Amino acid sequence: MKKVILSLAVITAIGLFSCKKAIKKETVTKVATVSNEIQMTELSFGVRGNCGMCKKTIEKAANKIDGVANATWDVDKKKIDVVFDATQTNEMEIHNAIAAKGYDTNKVASDLNAYNNLPMCCQYDHEMELKNSDEMLKENHSNNNN
Repeated sequence: MKKVILSLAVITAIGLFSCKKAIKKETVTKVATVSNEIQMTELSFGVRGNCGMCKKTIEKAANKIDGVANATWDVDKKKIDVVFDATQTNEMEIHNAIAAKGYDTNKVASDLNAYNNLPMCCQYDHEMELKNSDEMLKENHSNNNN
């Protein structure tokens, strides 16, 4: 009789453990897929500067900001094109970052200490004409009509 009870206990234990493993294997993990599309904002504005060293510093200042996907400064046109996520940063943060490195923008004057520490080739004329964003937009559209 003891053997029968012991056998039933062993069979029951094996049955419970194997069912528990089967339940674990059947558990399905569902992952919700969230859209990776981010609405990016494009912005162009004037930045005073002179040379390739200016370009490197200006672009680096803008590109370091969280949310900025790309920033490219045109030496000849004295303008920067920035693509950024408006949920992470804003236009004024970009202007302020560039001004902190010693470069005037359409909206923010440069930090004078930073400007005075720029290499001589980068010390631009503070009276240099800058186009505002609306003029750049008109210029871009007129170039597309050609």
